[in-house]
Amino acid sequence: MLDRSVSELPKPRRRLPNQRWQIYPQKPEFAQNLAGLTNISPIISQLLINRGMETPEQIQAFLNPESLVLPSPLEEFPDLAISLELLQNAIASQTKIAICGDYDADGMTSTALLLRSLRTLGAQVDYAIPSRMHEGYGINKRIVEEFHSEGVGLILTVDNGISAFEPVARARELGLTVIITDHHDIPQKLPPANAILNPKLIAESSPYRGVAGVGVAYILAVSLAQQLGETKGLIQPMLALFTLGTIADLAPLTGVNRRWVKRGLQHLPKSNLPGVRALIQVGGVQVREEGQGGQGGISLPTPHSHSATLTASPLPTPKSLKPEDIGFRLGPRINAIGRIGNPQTVIELLTTDDMGVALDLAKQCEQTNANRQLMCEQIEQEAIAYVETEFVTSLQKDRVLVVVQPNWHHGVIGIVASRLVERYGVPVFIGTYEDEKHIRGSARGIPEFHVFEALEYCHDLLGKFGGHKAAGGFSLPAENLQMLRSRLIEFANQCLEPQHLKPLLKIDAEVNLNHINQQLYQQLNALHPCGMDNPDPIFWTPNVQVVEQKIVGKGHIKLTIAQTVDNQQYKIKAIAWRWSDYFQLPSLVDVAYKLRENYFNGNTTIELELIGVRLPIQLQQFFASPPTPSSTTFEYNQRHYTCGFYKNGIEAELRIKNPEGKVLAMQPGHIIGLLGTNRQNAKEIDISQPQYDNIIQAALQALSVKS
Repeated sequence: MLDRSVSELPKPRRRLPNQRWQIYPQKPEFAQNLAGLTNISPIISQLLINRGMETPEQIQAFLNPESLVLPSPLEEFPDLAISLELLQNAIASQTKIAICGDYDADGMTSTALLLRSLRTLGAQVDYAIPSRMHEGYGINKRIVEEFHSEGVGLILTVDNGISAFEPVARARELGLTVIITDHHDIPQKLPPANAILNPKLIAESSPYRGVAGVGVAYILAVSLAQQLGETKGLIQPMLALFTLGTIADLAPLTGVNRRWVKRGLQHLPKSNLPGVRALIQVGGVQVREEGQGGQGGISLPTPHSHSATLTASPLPTPKSLKPEDIGFRLGPRINAIGRIGNPQTVIELLTTDDMGVALDLAKQCEQTNANRQLMCEQIEQEAIAYVETEFVTSLQKDRVLVVVQPNWHHGVIGIVASRLVERYGVPVFIGTYEDEKHIRGSARGIPEFHVFEALEYCHDLLGKFGGHKAAGGFSLPAENLQMLRSRLIEFANQCLEPQHLKPLLKIDAEVNLNHINQQLYQQLNALHPCGMDNPDPIFWTPNVQVVEQKIVGKGHIKLTIAQTVDNQQYKIKAIAWRWSDYFQLPSLVDVAYKLRENYFNGNTTIELELIGVRLPIQLQQFFASPPTPSSTTFEYNQRHYTCGFYKNGIEAELRIKNPEGKVLAMQPGHIIGLLGTNRQNAKEIDISQPQYDNIIQAALQALSVKS
């Protein structure tokens, strides 16, 4: 028998991502049938079924969003007509208009969009954005008083205001007109504005329901331009800003967002906005060939009809951007300014007509983003060290993580919160001290947890707060921190089960490596633009070999994987971003990934972006329910070994004993094993190394045959 004293050895470290895989049920016959009816490939048909489409009509509307007949925004947004009337009167009377924006990408693009459009339409307009450092999110009484002292007659909020009851009430007291445009969740008591435009106040079935703040601003600006008959030269610049803001804000790419973003991505590379051109140039974005076709201009129903649209003649669109170009390159450069810089930089960038000025400002965005990246890395490492020391053992019980430390920059803690959610699989509330008595924070959730509802549950402990299902911001007196933690634990335990506390990976379909090629990649273009509510397709391949792997850049794993199909080996390169914690990966794994194009020296190849890895399913099954009998003998390299499964705490452990009495012990999900005759002399070893991996595979094979 094996030496049971090994069970007393220290527990190996976790070395694979802590994920739960949810693989969509495959419906091959249904997918084949829909594919035939809609003239698409069965794999695309299956992906669309996964996204909730079940009829040819739904699929056609998704694949060709231009075919949708949109209802008039005037009929969808009850306060749009009064908003247009108030703005028209202000322009006609040259009443001063002031925009109150926000310092994130959505708020800054919204501000720039309305500044450009209102100025073009003849308005006397300026703007203000509250200080992230000193005031926090949303319009406040200081800004209202300042606007009043400057002779402003109409305040227009963008991407904020829906929760600002007191500042809006103060503005009305002072005789100012207030139009709120926002997309955040509706509070119990609406502010007393003259008009409120918010998609959360309209029918859930409306195609406008998912627009971000920049989408509301876009609808208002286009409707106003159409009503004034002044659309020439206005539509495409606004479409560019709408596209930037919508993707950077992670708004759902469904309904009108999908229609307008798809168009915007085609027009961005040839935008006449110097700021957009400068961002593309400085951000090093490569523009892809996308074929011909597409719609010039922008379709939005006129205020006077249900279906009339304003459309320029169709233009060839040989080049297009992809959402990831904005999400990973342009968006962060805009967002970085709002996080740790002066939002005025971005507003000027997106409203200037001077290319030289635009390039200078885009370079400032580039440098600020580099600083932001360094800051994020440092705070993330400090946060992880703090969590591992203080909270990691109670996460399963608490089901939420509340991390507050001094001297963190609250402009970037939201990004760190997202990374902690990825790492620990629980909702994260992260904060830093503004002074000895006040804390300001950000929150990020998981699918089964509603951040805004959690904040409302704690409203009596908080100062200001706001947000939506996935994310939010808050402030509180420092003395309430422990009560806040207790209340959030209480809320989390009401809505989360232990099985929820692993990051969820929704996987579309299984694909063998020999089927990954340019043809498959091109077929996926039918789903673009991908983003929130229309995610990039995620595929998985079982039992692949990791044949090469190394750390590159700032903690990324670059690797080559191989799969044998019909006695032929197929290899493909892959990248796993920020996965150095999991290096080295075991030699045999199941992988989940997105497909990406890699451009190098004029060549284009398809590579994998790994987002999930797990032990092969048969290995997991062995550990979950070890075979009976649970031990056996086998021969490997002309030597006799004993192997078996044993309980070590709550986990099963595979142990292999050699003729000299040394025991190799390993647990599922770990690539660090233990080798020794007892706990005093056992050492940690990397079981992914061939000499250990081969003998483990031989032991598993022997146990499989025995069972």
